[in-house]
Amino acid sequence: MINGEVVEDLGARILGAQQRLAVGRDLLLLEGTGHAGVGAVIGLSNADVAALLGAPVVIVSEGGIGRPIDEIVLNAALFAARGVEVAGAIVNKVNLDAQPELPRLLERGLARHGIPLLGVLPYREILSNPTLAIIEDGLQGETLWPGRDMDAIIGRVSVAAMQAEHVLARIGESALVVVPGDREDVIEALASLWLDGRDHPNRPLGFVLSGGYRPSARVSDLLRRANIFAVLMEGDTYSVASQVHDLLVKTHPEDTRKIDEIKSLVANSLDIDRVLQAARPLPAR
Repeated sequence: MINGEVVEDLGARILGAQQRLAVGRDLLLLEGTGHAGVGAVIGLSNADVAALLGAPVVIVSEGGIGRPIDEIVLNAALFAARGVEVAGAIVNKVNLDAQPELPRLLERGLARHGIPLLGVLPYREILSNPTLAIIEDGLQGETLWPGRDMDAIIGRVSVAAMQAEHVLARIGESALVVVPGDREDVIEALASLWLDGRDHPNRPLGFVLSGGYRPSARVSDLLRRANIFAVLMEGDTYSVASQVHDLLVKTHPEDTRKIDEIKSLVANSLDIDRVLQAARPLPAR
């Protein structure tokens, strides 16, 4: 594009897509891809596309006070430079339990820049943490056993780099445990928690086995009997744990618990009427 080797009229394709999608619909909701400047490298930043389509913008940022206000004001400046109406802002992942005064402060802070606050979405762990299915899909390792529920949501990721009794005391509830595949003492101790008939609070959801070390036949059979997720990965424990940490958490159509939670948050936390009032008729072409 920069060298002039791509000459396709991408703007025309975007306009055509808007016209096709609008047929038979009362409303089009257009999702951007990051901040207002994303896409500028090809001359079609989010701000450029919004101007092209005649679409007002709702800016979404994340929790805090200074960071979201700074980000929203910065993005609003580029939209304004392109003649795009900023209808307001939404701040996501706000810890209202720890800082219940944040909505009021955000509203006042944004009002100083002429930007309405359309809502604050509370942080919910269920929406930020991956399911076992996301882990399997993202890591692309060898699944040794799928376990009882691939849609189970991981509470935390624990690295088992200590003796079994210490791991048992530290891993936490609904943990995905990253452990070398040759630490059979740890794998045995944790998997066995599923087999004694009691409800252990530190019972893990699954294992990511690092180092490429395949468990023995005896331990592999234990994983199957415990019916617990296990995936085998090459690489040392640190790099594997980093891969798990860096996975992008998305909501899939089958994530019904997450979808129900999202619907509830939107219904209870956003001023939907004000969001809908921001909609504008499609410009005549």
